[in-house]
Amino acid sequence: MRPLRVLTWHVHGSYLYYLTRTNAEFYLPVKPGRPEGYGGRAGLEHWGDHVHEVPAEEVRHLEVDVVLYQSHKNYLEDGPGILSSAQLTGPRIYLEHDPPRMSPTDTRHPVDDPNVLLVHVTGFNELMWDAGRTPTRVIEHGVTVPRDVRYRGELPRGLVVVNGLARRGRRLGSDVFERLRREVPLDLVGMFSEESGGLGEVPHAELPAFSSRYRFFFNPIRYTSLGLAVCEAMMVGLPVVGLATTEMVTVIENGRSGYLETDIRRLAPHMQALLEDPALAARLGAGAREVALERFSIERFAHDWLEAFAEVAGRRAPTRGTEVV
Repeated sequence: MRPLRVLTWHVHGSYLYYLTRTNAEFYLPVKPGRPEGYGGRAGLEHWGDHVHEVPAEEVRHLEVDVVLYQSHKNYLEDGPGILSSAQLTGPRIYLEHDPPRMSPTDTRHPVDDPNVLLVHVTGFNELMWDAGRTPTRVIEHGVTVPRDVRYRGELPRGLVVVNGLARRGRRLGSDVFERLRREVPLDLVGMFSEESGGLGEVPHAELPAFSSRYRFFFNPIRYTSLGLAVCEAMMVGLPVVGLATTEMVTVIENGRSGYLETDIRRLAPHMQALLEDPALAARLGAGAREVALERFSIERFAHDWLEAFAEVAGRRAPTRGTEVV
């Protein structure tokens, strides 16, 4: 049976990289200049031969099994602009990466269609969005790190990985980061991190080895989805310190894999304890890796996605063990 053919947009590069580890054929529309959503295989990821670029004006002529939307713009503007009528009404999935912004509890999702499957990346996101008539499910993150990269923790500092922290403000915790940086040695990496005195962007493929040297990982984000960087840090074996909000409270357990608090004043003492006690940090990091291996494996992630693709396309789900490329 031939692989499923999936049309989607380049919205979140790291997530798209992991999604394309799934054993399907992926088609990415591109436009001149590669504007938002049309970056194709661009970026620093290592794309496989099953990931294809297609000029946007030719997309309507493709035979695809599933159209996968990944943003409101994809659904409301991009799809109607480049898809054929058959693609617009055929098997469709909407992947929602984020929790609602306008109201955490009373925001209606832009998809209100019983013929579209709405996939959330966390249970928290599914809980908060009002999906109306649209059927929903949760497919949690799946990540991988190189086999030879494991936690070392010799650098007595904390690592923060957030893109555009200064530009994204309180929601992403720019003030939390600035406050704690005055008390604890913290390094920030990510796109535009130099604007906050950070170290700049670290290529995704190099981030696991880069992060493995740090004593702990700090996530200052107040309100967003569970970050891939958190999952990747856990998979390496870093203990995680963060805020007890959103999906984080189901992932990190105090004293087992890191520390979460809603009182910011209680975070610095946890960080200091990890800096002063490398054995404690290593033990909590091992706990974080144990959780990551169980919950965020790329095999489970790929299986869940292939199952969703097959279901909406009316195909039989592939055999176990053939999900990852």
